[in-house]
Amino acid sequence: MTLTTLKGALLGMTILGLATPALADQLADIKAAGKIVTATDMHYAPFDMLNNGTYEGMTKDLFDEVSKELGVEPVYQDIPWPAELPGLEVGKFDIIIAPVTVTPERIERYAFGLPIADATVGLVRAVSSDAVQKPEDIAGKTVGVQQGTAQFKQLEAYGASLGEVSIKEYGTTDEAYADLAAGRLDAVAGSSPNLAYLVKNRPETFVQTDPATFGEPKYFAWAMQKDEDSASLVEAVNAAILKMHDDGRMAAIQEKWLGVAPDLPREVPTE
Repeated sequence: MTLTTLKGALLGMTILGLATPALADQLADIKAAGKIVTATDMHYAPFDMLNNGTYEGMTKDLFDEVSKELGVEPVYQDIPWPAELPGLEVGKFDIIIAPVTVTPERIERYAFGLPIADATVGLVRAVSSDAVQKPEDIAGKTVGVQQGTAQFKQLEAYGASLGEVSIKEYGTTDEAYADLAAGRLDAVAGSSPNLAYLVKNRPETFVQTDPATFGEPKYFAWAMQKDEDSASLVEAVNAAILKMHDDGRMAAIQEKWLGVAPDLPREVPTE
């Protein structure tokens, strides 16, 4: 190789090196922008709700604190649940803060933060009807559930084990509760915290079954993209949640909205 050829090769390598993009870091980008863009369904009390047009709920209180730890402002978006996971995959927002049930299938595709609440599935019925007293009583009955949720899949599997259960899907839990109150459903399936909150606030209309839940214990968590670029964000969110556990903020917010502060794993579930 001549000296001229060697100089040309080195120059080419330098140019290629300069042209190589730096490794993307989602957390660094978020901090540079000064904001973190979220997605949630604001029709999922007590986690997310609109009160005279104002967003409030346990999720907002928790994520307000996480945003402070990250040093950025949260941008809250009201997105229908069926559009949230697909939207996350194409980068329409940084994080889904709607409570997402952690399942083995979702763990394969998304990165989860530490659990923020219990998500075990349960049932609620109308006070005016005693046809469904316990979970197995839904055999041969019509049960409402929010579409696209892990609770739907758990209800479907449980219904199959009982025999024939007619499942009606709804865009929001509020729609399902309305039909239950009107006598168009025998029961509604959902996560235990949501149903407990419903019964607490509308005891004259709704009551939980006894026992209140069925199936395996599940947890709610926030979902982020599962790639190398997002690893720093996942780590920072989890560090903030652990800090809130240790300084009492997590328990205080849970007691405010759920009435209790349940023990939650300090590690991300693996199944």
